[in-house]
Parts: sequence; structure tokens; C-alpha cells
Amino acid sequence: MAPATPKPETLAAFEAAKGFMPTTEGLALYGAAAAAATLGLPLLEVGTYCGRSTILLADAAREAGVSAITVDHHRGSEEQQPGWEYHDPSVVDPEIGLMDTLPAFRRTLHRAGLEEHVIAIVGRSPQVAAVWGGELGFVFIDGGHTDEHATGDYEGWVPHLAEGGTLVIHDVFPDPADGGQAPYRIYLRARASGAFEEVSVTDSLRVLRRTGPGL
Repeated sequence: MAPATPKPETLAAFEAAKGFMPTTEGLALYGAAAAAATLGLPLLEVGTYCGRSTILLADAAREAGVSAITVDHHRGSEEQQPGWEYHDPSVVDPEIGLMDTLPAFRRTLHRAGLEEHVIAIVGRSPQVAAVWGGELGFVFIDGGHTDEHATGDYEGWVPHLAEGGTLVIHDVFPDPADGGQAPYRIYLRARASGAFEEVSVTDSLRVLRRTGPGL
């Protein structure tokens, strides 16, 4: 069966939103989220930024009658700080001089008509994961790209992923010349755990399914 695809208006909202994920990866993300949503459990994203990928998760959640949850402190990851490659001065709070992507995120969801289908949690991923109590059908790791942050996201959220649930990891670059290696290392860890099988590879997006217990 071919993967589900988003409605044209959803895809248009995704492509219009501020963010970094290309459309090819977005379509793969949507297909994985739509398939995972059939478990009837929430879909969770680590790393909201301005909501580009959240649009896709929210639409998949809406179609299945589940919730999309997105977790971010909204102060930007390492590579988004001033002086770095992915810094965007338009999302800096002029009053305090720090990044604040929360207003842009809220505008993104409002424009897409998806606000009511998303639970946005403002906080640091490991702290939120430590108090999280329920099972998840889908975990999308797209937060900080240092080993500390990627490992924290993996160890914090993967234990909450139900058997048969889907783990998606973004920015997986086997060649160091293409990008940072922290997401690649947690991807290798998932593969070596014996708890996951690989479902698909789309550019830097890896989709895995939990087949048993393990971390």
C-alpha cells in the first residue's frame, strides 16, 4: 500500500512555513505519521522551531482523531544562534535579545488552521520526557544536534514508544561531510538495539518501527 499523502492545502502550508525540511522528507514524514496514527496513540515531535513539520503531524493526527504533541524550548538549537549558519534574526526577541520561535510557530499553525489539533509544550525535552506518563505511537526526533541533546531526546522518549510504534530521526548523515553525526549515532544505536526494524530511508530521514523492548 502506498504511503498516505497530505491534502494539497496542508502541503502548501508546509512549504510556506519557515523551516529547513525539504518536501521529499516532509512527504515521507507525513506517510510515517499517518501510518503510526492508526495505533490510536499520540504523535510526538521533539524540535518544533517554527512549526513547518508540525503542520504535517497535526494533519495526520486530525485525520486519525489523535493528538500531535510538539516539544521545544523555543530558544533555538546550537546552529541557530547568532553567528552560526542557520541563524535567523527575524525570530530574535528584540526586548531580551534571545531567540523566540514560539510566536512564529503559533502563526504557522493558525494560518494552517491546525491549532486545535496540536498540544505545544514549551520546555526542554529531557525534563518533559522525565514527567511524561503515557504511551506514544510515534516519536520524531529533530531537536538539538549535539550528542548530549540527541542522546537525551533518544533516551528520554524512546522508552515511551509503544510496540509497533514508529521512531523517526531527522538529519541522519552517514558522511560527516554532509552534516553533524549525533543524529546518525542515535540511529545506529536504535538499529543495534534489536528493538527496531528500518521501514524507509528518504534523504536524511530514517523511519524505524519498534518490534520489541529495548533502548
